[in-house]
Amino acid sequence: MAKRVHQVWKGSNIFFLNGRLIFGPDARSLIVTLLLILVPVVIFCAFVVINLIDEFPSNNPGYAILATTIIFTIYVLVLLLLTSARDPGIVPRNSHPPEEEFCYESSAPIEAGGRPTPSLQLPRTKEVTVNGLPVKVKYCDTCMLYRPPRCSHCSICDNCVERFDHHCPWVGQCIGKRNYRYFFLFVSSLALLCIFVFSMSAVYMKFLLDDYGTVWKAMKESPASVVLMAYCFIALWFVGGLTGFHLYLIGTNQTTYENFRYRADNRRNVYDQGCLNNFLEVFCTKIEPSRNNFHGYVQEKVPRPPKVPTRDAEADDSGGSRRAKVEDDLEIGDDILKLSQRRDFEEGGDVRSRGSDGLPRKSPDVELGLGLELQEPASLSGRHPSSLGRRNGN
Repeated sequence: MAKRVHQVWKGSNIFFLNGRLIFGPDARSLIVTLLLILVPVVIFCAFVVINLIDEFPSNNPGYAILATTIIFTIYVLVLLLLTSARDPGIVPRNSHPPEEEFCYESSAPIEAGGRPTPSLQLPRTKEVTVNGLPVKVKYCDTCMLYRPPRCSHCSICDNCVERFDHHCPWVGQCIGKRNYRYFFLFVSSLALLCIFVFSMSAVYMKFLLDDYGTVWKAMKESPASVVLMAYCFIALWFVGGLTGFHLYLIGTNQTTYENFRYRADNRRNVYDQGCLNNFLEVFCTKIEPSRNNFHGYVQEKVPRPPKVPTRDAEADDSGGSRRAKVEDDLEIGDDILKLSQRRDFEEGGDVRSRGSDGLPRKSPDVELGLGLELQEPASLSGRHPSSLGRRNGN
């Protein structure tokens, strides 16, 4: 039975609804985030907004505050879902390294003959052009690809993510090219919600202060307002500070990863197009569709056809085989020469070591090599039967 892509996915992601929703491996932290948002809102609506309706001469302002709180909370939760439940820009993995990037280099001689063998070398980096300037991109051993510019491999999700910003444990997902806009809107909207709840709680405390005359009595009358004001004040330092930091990153066209890693290098930012264009790029450009169809079926890959060797490669192979054959023939000829000399020494009176006048004669140097290999069988066949019989007798 055919399997879907999310069933054989090699990353650490968690999928729901047959791959339509994708989360990070720490998706359980979303429960904590939801509680931190919903619990204060419920307390605010139940103990502050209901009482504010009676404080106004007409009930319309109180109901407007209640409706605004509910709508604003739903908007924040939708942004949280769009941030954490979608593909942040995952680059699909390769099933094999890019063969077009291989270069052949001669490695150290490891064979007995001392001949170097060619080895495949894959460059760790290569240069690409971005806005007319060279930028180095790295090779990812896990995904077996050269990462696009501004792409990084997330060690938590185990994926290469385009325009990788950071991995946020509060939303349980990587923040990248396809969900950075929703992440910023979520953080900034949450900061505005904190300001709204803090302000309305302070307004209710003002009404109580007018009624009871002292702060202490007003606090005893509505402890929920005091708790909400303290909670929103503390939370605003985090989400408000995060909003300001990302406003700076958007204005300078940086990511959190680039800011923390290359801040001390004083590198020129090749992606900076001016403050206005940087904001337009984040908020006014169309979000590209996902490069992964997690809901689709896995397609069987057609095996690659074998490479046809070129003429140059054939010439190199033939030349190498000829050289290897000549070296082997020389070695064989040298071994045969040593065997023949040993036999001549044992026989003492072999006719091959004497001339026509019966005196000893040294073999010339020109007998080395292939000529000896070809002449030796003839000399052995020309031996006199009596000499063979004499050696058998001895």
